[in-house]
Formats: sequence, structure tokens, C-alpha cells
Amino acid sequence: MNSDLPEDTAIVNYYSPFKKTMEGEMNRQIGISEKFLNKSRSEPEFLIGNFFADALLEIGKKIDPAVEISFSTKGGIRSELKQGAVTVGSMFELMPFENTITLLDISGSDLLVLADFIANTGGQPIGGFTMKIKDNQVITIRLNGKAIDPAKSYKLVTYDYLANGGDNVKGLSTPLKRINTSILVREGLINYVEQLTKENKKINTQLDGRISIIQ
Repeated sequence: MNSDLPEDTAIVNYYSPFKKTMEGEMNRQIGISEKFLNKSRSEPEFLIGNFFADALLEIGKKIDPAVEISFSTKGGIRSELKQGAVTVGSMFELMPFENTITLLDISGSDLLVLADFIANTGGQPIGGFTMKIKDNQVITIRLNGKAIDPAKSYKLVTYDYLANGGDNVKGLSTPLKRINTSILVREGLINYVEQLTKENKKINTQLDGRISIIQ
């Protein structure tokens, strides 16, 4: 609304309760973060990326307990997370898009293609497996301590935008199986934090070396 124009009192009165309800929901506290979770474009691993990937993995496992790994991109994570109170609004800032959870069964050979993409782009948020990178090339990749078998299939959770090839992601375009859900990533994040709170836990994400660069 242009500030130079007079407000329509009837419209303002009509929408005011909705605005108050929305503001109340956005400010609703759902958890506590023990530390500031930063975002980094240059580091292969960073706190908000680990939080996002870990949450994504748990969301996927609730849908299918056989889900093994999660994948996102730095570009999809839109904000950092302040130390202290975590609100519904915090999750809207983190994931403002209407992206939905997607489960993929991919071959080990495609997982290695995805790993090459992750290495070539300097690291991306991942959960459930580890990687070592040198000169933007994969040196090692391990899942449960084992090397990836190109002939085996692996269950991965991500979201629709990336599964559809967004951010120029490689390795996800020809899954063996794909399950599209109606679960918004943002809603999954909210439920994840609320569950931590129910278990009397705070967000305490660590840098655990899941992606490391060898000099």
C-alpha cells in the first residue's frame, strides 16, 4: 500500500485480526539454540548447513526409516540461526520457499556423480555420510564406514527443487525410484525443533568433519 494514499479503514479492520494471528505464530518459540549457527559460502562444512542436513535426514527417516543420507545446497539455506530462542519465524527465514520433501532411491554410481558435484562446488550440506576433498576432487566417500558400491542403491532425502535439477545439481535426475511428498521442508524443520524441545534438548549442532578438505 502506498503511504501517500489514505488507508481503507474497513480493509484494515478486516485484516487486522489475521495479521495479529500471523505475527503471534511467527513469534511462537519452538526451541532454543545453544550457539549461533553460521552460514558460509567458502567453507565445505558450516553449522547451519549441518543443522539443516541433520534435520532433513530425520524428516526423511520419519517417512521411511530406510533413508540413509540427506543432501541440500548452500544456496537453499537462506539465513543463519541466532543463539537463544528459536521461533517459527526463524524457520521461515531459513527456508522461505514452498519446497517439499522428496525421497529418492539412487544408484551408487549416481551417488558418486553427486559426490563429484559436491566436491566441485567446494562442499554442500550433507547428512549420513562423509567425504574428503582435495583440489575439488573426491578423495574418499564413506557411508557407515564403507565405500560406495556403484551397483547398490541408496535412499536419499532432499527436496523437490534439487531433485528437479535446481542449482545445477548432478546425480539426481535419473533415480531408481522417487517419492514426492506434500510435506513442506519448513514444516518439517519446525516439527524437528519442536521434537527436540519435547525431549528437553536444545539445538547443539557441531562441526564434525563430515566434509573436509585435504590440503
